[in-house]
Amino acid sequence: LAREAATSAVKERVRAEYEEKYAHHEDFERIMRDVSEILEGMEHTEVRRLITEDKVRPDGRKVDEIRPLEAEIDFTPNTITHGSALFTRGQTQALSTLTLAPMGEAQVIDGLDAEYKKRFVHHYNFPQYSVGETGRYGAPGRREIGHGALGERALEQVMPSLEEFPYAVRLVAEVLESNGSSSQASICAGTLALMAGGVPIKAPVAGIAMGLISDGANYTILTDIQGLEDHFGDMDFKV
Repeated sequence: LAREAATSAVKERVRAEYEEKYAHHEDFERIMRDVSEILEGMEHTEVRRLITEDKVRPDGRKVDEIRPLEAEIDFTPNTITHGSALFTRGQTQALSTLTLAPMGEAQVIDGLDAEYKKRFVHHYNFPQYSVGETGRYGAPGRREIGHGALGERALEQVMPSLEEFPYAVRLVAEVLESNGSSSQASICAGTLALMAGGVPIKAPVAGIAMGLISDGANYTILTDIQGLEDHFGDMDFKV
């Protein structure tokens, strides 16, 4: 946060100087757009250079270092949900809640093929407040649907058979704070919520985002990328 504040302060100071200098210029708007693009380009170049040449990441971590981890189960009262977990990785945090129901309440899929029931559902919500923004909160977007499907695909591989656990299972992941890799945080939180709720999963599942910075001749692989590395990097690979 201190680094982001310092970077923003430098950008604002430069913009203020140019605003004062060219306030009455006929191409004022174009000049200010150019200034913003140049500042963005300089930050892009320097972040990538520091990583590839000096192996220094924006937050000071080593290239293979994971941000601090915290986890808490039964975060919500069990009278409301059957299990819950709060998972935090650095400045990314996800709350996963588990609800169980008889198979008669499983989601019914009425598509082009024959109707069928879906036993396990994983929903991913990414509200604007998780990245410090405001705005309308409407129907899930393409990103939320895709991240929910990604988490569902990872977790359903360890779900017990219907004979072992004859219940419909719904997980809802709410991203409370995001600075990179929120979809993988939802998977980690989902695993903990399933175990907290007594679902006999075959094995725990964890997810992490790997990044890549390349200058053509050399490359650097990053473990647990944050937002800035995702923005300026060449790859966001979910593992």
